[in-house]
Amino acid sequence: MTSQFHALCFDANDPFRLSRFWAGVLGWETADDSDGRPTLLPNDDTGFRLRFLPAREQKSGQNRMHFDLTSTSLDDQQQVVARALGLGARHIDIGQRPEEGHVVLADPEGNEFCVIEPGNNFLADCGFIGALACDGSQEVGYFWSRALGWPLVWDQEQETAIRSPRGGPKVTWGGPPLMPKTVKNRLHFDLAPPAHGDQQAEVDRLVSLGATRIDIGRGEAGRVVMADPDGHEFCVLTTRD
Repeated sequence: MTSQFHALCFDANDPFRLSRFWAGVLGWETADDSDGRPTLLPNDDTGFRLRFLPAREQKSGQNRMHFDLTSTSLDDQQQVVARALGLGARHIDIGQRPEEGHVVLADPEGNEFCVIEPGNNFLADCGFIGALACDGSQEVGYFWSRALGWPLVWDQEQETAIRSPRGGPKVTWGGPPLMPKTVKNRLHFDLAPPAHGDQQAEVDRLVSLGATRIDIGRGEAGRVVMADPDGHEFCVLTTRD
């Protein structure tokens, strides 16, 4: 049995505002977790929720993971972009070329995301959230495949991608060159042990796969903070809920 990808967590200066933005973009239901922190619940086969955690630190540099949102036509792409802009997004330049068909935006706290042009074969059957695109090595793609029990669906030229057997978004890693990591990531995974599983046993299993336990100076009771082989933080919960 393997960990479950329970939630993607955003560090946010204004968690409620940021959750409202993403609820409007994705059309997901808003809820609160057991600690009263805003959470979005998927209404499709995405398979994980979004949590928004309070953070004092301002965003610094480009995030190491972002959403690739899909579109069904050029008109649909324009509508998605217009909806996001109306909710508080803005256009940004991260070095994309004029001939590229995707639109690069940032949410109200500067978190990057892309609205992909129609006809993208790689994301053809992945739903509105087509991918969670990450900066990372081939090794870390292999790690997460084993950690989650998700098969590799792409492994070429040090670029990797995995996807849940139940469908939903792909998680991709772009391979070298990697961005330098100088601060804690603003987005991280929350993993839950398998049903009837044990948190410590799952932590030990992840360590055996190449993860490490770390101390980031803050945390939530009951959560074990870890880092994957590339040094990117994630948490292991006590239960699936």
